[in-house]
Order: sequence, then C-alpha cells, then structure tokens
Amino acid sequence: MSKKSVSAGPKWRESQSSMTTAQLAMRQTIVRHPWRAGTAAGIGLAAVTGLLAWALWPEQPRQREYLDATACLLTDNNGLTTAPADSVWPTMQDISATTLVRVQHQRTDGPQTTENATTHLATLAYTGCQTIVATGKAPIDAVTARAGSYPKVTFITVGSGTPAANVQVVDATGDAVRSAITDQLTALAEDAS
Repeated sequence: MSKKSVSAGPKWRESQSSMTTAQLAMRQTIVRHPWRAGTAAGIGLAAVTGLLAWALWPEQPRQREYLDATACLLTDNNGLTTAPADSVWPTMQDISATTLVRVQHQRTDGPQTTENATTHLATLAYTGCQTIVATGKAPIDAVTARAGSYPKVTFITVGSGTPAANVQVVDATGDAVRSAITDQLTALAEDAS
C-alpha cells in the first residue's frame, strides 16, 4: 500500500499569499503552539472581568463626619446595663445619627459616692461635653452639687435631681427623656453649624 502524500493545495497557498505578514505569523504561532491562543484568551477574559468588577463594585460606606459638638452620658457603676441608662444610651445614639452630634458615655467606677462621681463629671466637662446626661444616684447627686461650676454645660438628670439654671430634670418613663435629649442635641447641632 502506498501512502498518498498530502500537500498544501493551491487554495491554501492562495489564502496564505493574501494574508498580511502579521496574520501569517499569528496563524503559524497558533498552529505550532495552540496553548498560546488559550493563554491569550484567558488573559483577555481576566482583564475584562477585572475591569467589570472594578466598574460595578459598590462604593465603600463613607465615614460619618460629626459636628464639633459632644453630648455625654454619665452612669453609675452598672454602666449601660440597667434602667434608665439602657434606654437613654440608644436614644442618644439614634439622635446622634440624625443631628451629627458626637455622643459618648462614661461609667462611674469605684465607690458610688458624690465625691467620686464628681471626679467623673469634671472629666466629662473638661474634655468638651457640652451636654451631660446623668443616670444613677451618685452621678445625679454630683450634678446637683457641681452643675453651677460648669455654667456653659447643660445637664439633664434622668429620674431625679434638682432643677437649676443649667439643669433639666426629666422623668425616666415615657417620651420625656427622648424629647429632652432630642431638643438638646438639636440645639447643639444648630450652634455647631
């Protein structure tokens, strides 16, 4: 049996002669190294996928920019775990989100005396708290004793206390706390704007 020799016919040569040099080089590369075509296609697909992911990626959440105003909560040694502090703090956070007034809290550690709470109260007043909300017996007693020393600070005592020029006493139940805190943080936001 004789083998027929296969030769490139005239059609292949014609098509080869009408190709540009670059096209011919590409065809010969693909015929000799078929993996290169797959690699090139893979790189192209990865580039397109990367560009699409970058273009369609959701925008990162922006950091909230607060006003130059701060309201603080001073609690007894129970912190935020007992009433009324456990409801006052979320209220302050909610109102902070809409007014952009910073809020922070501090617990009165150590002995629950007026003297000890006065130290914590002074720390908040000197670090820039324009409004101080007090919950718990020792913090409220400290506000009653020392509020006059900080005439530029507004105090809100929750549940008990003695009203004064810069001290507002609100009932711990109902909407009284929310209303007082909303009014005060709104006023702070307007002053800071």
